[in-house]
Amino acid sequence: MPDSKKLFENLSGAGKSIGVLTSGGDAQGMNAAVRAVVRMGIYVGAKVYFVHEGYQGMVDGGDNIKEASWESVSSMLQVGGTVIGSARCKDFRTHEGRLRAALNLVQRGITNLCVIGGDGSLTGANLFREEWSGLLDELVQSGEISEEAAQTHSVLHVVGMVGSIDNDFCGTDMTIGTDSALHRIIEVVDAIMTTAQSHQRTFVLEVMGRHCGYLALVSGLACGADWVLIPEMPPKDGWEEQMCHKLSENRADKKRLNIIIVAEGAIDQNNKPITTDLIKDLVVSCLGFDTRVTILGHVQRGGTPSAFDRILASRMGVEAVLALLEASPGTPACVVSLCGNQAVRVPLMECVQMTQEVQKAMDEKRFEEAVKLRGRSFENNLNTYKLLSHRKIDAELPHSSFNVAVLNVGAPAAGMNAAVRSAVRVGITEGHTMFAVSDGFEGFYKGQIKEIKWGDVGGWTGQGGSLLGTKRTLPAKHIDKIAEQMRIHNINALLVIGGFEAFESLLQLVDARSSYEEFCVPMCMLPATISNNVSGTDLSIGADTSLNAIVETCDRIKQSASGTKRRVFIIETMGGYCGYLATVGGLAAGADAAYIYEEPFDIRDLQSNVEHLTEKMKTSIQRGLVLRNENSSENYTTDFIYQLYTEEGKGVFDCRKNVLGHMQQGGAPSPFDRNFGTKIAAKAVQWISKKLKEFYRQGRVFANTEDSACLLGMRRRALVFQPVVQLKDETDFVHRIPKEQWWLRLRPLMKILAKYKTSYDVSDSGQLEHIVRLRAKDSSAV
Repeated sequence: MPDSKKLFENLSGAGKSIGVLTSGGDAQGMNAAVRAVVRMGIYVGAKVYFVHEGYQGMVDGGDNIKEASWESVSSMLQVGGTVIGSARCKDFRTHEGRLRAALNLVQRGITNLCVIGGDGSLTGANLFREEWSGLLDELVQSGEISEEAAQTHSVLHVVGMVGSIDNDFCGTDMTIGTDSALHRIIEVVDAIMTTAQSHQRTFVLEVMGRHCGYLALVSGLACGADWVLIPEMPPKDGWEEQMCHKLSENRADKKRLNIIIVAEGAIDQNNKPITTDLIKDLVVSCLGFDTRVTILGHVQRGGTPSAFDRILASRMGVEAVLALLEASPGTPACVVSLCGNQAVRVPLMECVQMTQEVQKAMDEKRFEEAVKLRGRSFENNLNTYKLLSHRKIDAELPHSSFNVAVLNVGAPAAGMNAAVRSAVRVGITEGHTMFAVSDGFEGFYKGQIKEIKWGDVGGWTGQGGSLLGTKRTLPAKHIDKIAEQMRIHNINALLVIGGFEAFESLLQLVDARSSYEEFCVPMCMLPATISNNVSGTDLSIGADTSLNAIVETCDRIKQSASGTKRRVFIIETMGGYCGYLATVGGLAAGADAAYIYEEPFDIRDLQSNVEHLTEKMKTSIQRGLVLRNENSSENYTTDFIYQLYTEEGKGVFDCRKNVLGHMQQGGAPSPFDRNFGTKIAAKAVQWISKKLKEFYRQGRVFANTEDSACLLGMRRRALVFQPVVQLKDETDFVHRIPKEQWWLRLRPLMKILAKYKTSYDVSDSGQLEHIVRLRAKDSSAV
């Protein structure tokens, strides 16, 4: 191994004890985090203890603090809430309570705490850490512990993970539970939309979030709500008339339903609460519309965690154990969190202080500052919402005289329609005439191109697949006809939304620029493919919906296996040669193995997997789950692996196989895909507008530089425009995958959590960063 790799084999947990607790309000995904802490802790040789019922259990001691085993966290991954219990604890707020808690921990040798909860829980943990040596002195003086015990346990290390559906904690883009809460909200909104449409109704929905408007804002974006009210952006005086005007305008536009989303902490400019009843009465008295109120309440906290939350919690749990192993007496208590797609560690108190600053700014009516303090992710969501929310009267629009065409290319992916809707509306707001091309480049050369207006894309965010129609046809064969259509319709810019074919198409159009001036226009591609196999981006529109479909099926399959003991399921996933769905789906579903093309395997690997499962069947966990990417191996087919496992497992376990097929394309897009599609499309159209101005010379657009044909992708923590020509070198065109794929670094996590010995490169694990630096970083986060 090269020296630059910091391998965690050198980080031993031998002789260390870790306590893990969940505190405060519960959130889906907490169990996945507990499971990851327990398994990673045991893996590195530490003892791990469950602290049941949060801080209350720590104060009460006794059976509330129990050693955890590998098996004791089995079947936890797919369960919502928190299995080890959570409670609000008054005792821990007192000095006596913390003294009793310290005694309980020292008696079990626990000096490492992993706390999963909201800001209150984490602040409590930090105070406990700061008081620790004083508490031990008191315990020595009262004779409850020896001088020696106080010396051995002199430092308490604390690492936090934020579990909160509100996403109200500064220093992390997403908290555990937020994505699942959005899933619950969107399920309800989608259901309400059908009934509202039947009766021409207006629905007012109240969503949770205490003083934070994140859930309301993102669910508003994800369902195309007519109006959203959040505490960070109190509406300006006279908003009542404005809102009613917008609702009646939408009705006049043949929209049969209106949806208004209200955050539970919504306020007006004078800090007065805006309630759902207030809005209902307003709509009824002002417009006479049939109006209903739905308060979602604790539904949002419930249910099974989404794929995103399971992966986030698993990554964070492993990261938390690494942070505890690496902590020295001087290390401050930290929070492991997510910035873009990267794990980071942030000093806990900096996050808490910043979170408190947000509240202070809001109390003092400094709302713009409050939004900035909330972080880039919140700010970007708000900016996108503002862009899309107000339909300007034609007279107010800048008139650009530019024509921009949008098309889908490749296989359908959930979230494509949200991206098209966003692009069309932002394009119109920017003053362009927007054209929709049906059926990809096939429709393009046949001239299936027509103008698309604001109202044409209403209600598109929640629709799966591709409403424009999409084909895999590449442009090269029909290049002259496509150039002719560009000329006929005077197309000045192209937005292509699709997967690997879209990437190849853009390269072909760039190549054709030397022969056809028509293609010397700004072109942008948005990655949309369930396989997530496009160079230049960590994530693609559609992949999250697909992962959720896989994970949901795997959950059901695992459940059927727990009824019939000793059964192993072999499941084939899609993805072409890209192992993303199999690997990340395996991590989220708790698979024992995932076979992929990128990591060659042979008969010996298959044999050792069978032996591993045979050992597993001797424990109390008598079921196995194995995922295989469809093109992972030419000869080791799903049938072959099924037959091998069946033969080798005779007398120990029986096998079943399942090919998931096209259900992986998912039905309605997940909140993440709706939101991601909406945001990146808005950003792409703004980029197109900028390029159109830049390349407009003597009455025409002429763009033939490399940077005028880009792919907009998410790279670690930022959204970046990258010239497609430069991405050629990063691509394996034969297998249609990027040469380097970030998610391969997640594979060891899956293996560790399935009890395999493996090498894990921790050089990519989070480094301690300060929150001020986080804020100053590039502001183009997702």
